[in-house]
Amino acid sequence: MALSDVDVQKQIKHMMAFIEQEANEKAEEIDAKAEEEFNIEKGRLVQTQRLKIMEYYEKKEKQIEQQKKIQMSTVRNQARLRVLRGRDNLISDLLNDAKQRLRRMAADPEVYQGLMDKLVLQGLLRLLEPLVTVRCRPQDLLVVEAAVEKAIPEYRTASQRHVEVLVDQEVFLPASMTGGVEVYSRDQRIKLSNTLDSRLDLLAQQRIPEIRRALFGANPNRKFFI
Repeated sequence: MALSDVDVQKQIKHMMAFIEQEANEKAEEIDAKAEEEFNIEKGRLVQTQRLKIMEYYEKKEKQIEQQKKIQMSTVRNQARLRVLRGRDNLISDLLNDAKQRLRRMAADPEVYQGLMDKLVLQGLLRLLEPLVTVRCRPQDLLVVEAAVEKAIPEYRTASQRHVEVLVDQEVFLPASMTGGVEVYSRDQRIKLSNTLDSRLDLLAQQRIPEIRRALFGANPNRKFFI
């Protein structure tokens, strides 16, 4: 039985509606899939960027912490150096004060003559040479000659040895020195510095640890004291 035109049109419309419904469902499925993939990709990108940002700021934090440690160490070292310089300056002031006291002592003729007697005799006894040259400041020439005259018999009594002493009148110690003498063997191969400056320097080297402990207390980092 042949279909009428009306029936054919109905079937065509029905098929078109079915195809359109399937197309709409497929489009919705594609949209849903695309939305899901978009959200997944967006989440992945967000997570990746978040991790990168966290890593960046963690690195920055470590750099800041390291810089802070370096700055603190620098500040501590600078403070420690300032303390050490302050201590050294104080000790230098004390030594300068001691040198000024020696100068005042050397300015007293009676005190200085007694001191020079001891320095010359000590020089002779330490050298124990038969021929000796004594050198002094130009302003001390008479004082040293008197000291030598007194020291020779005392030296002979103490050492049981003979000695000839020449007071050098051509080469002198600097006039700016605090005082004292230098004693040489006659060939000048042996030298003993018995100047007040050298004695003070030697004493300072020997006593600096004691001076530091007296002024600043014991160093907690030191285990041995000589």
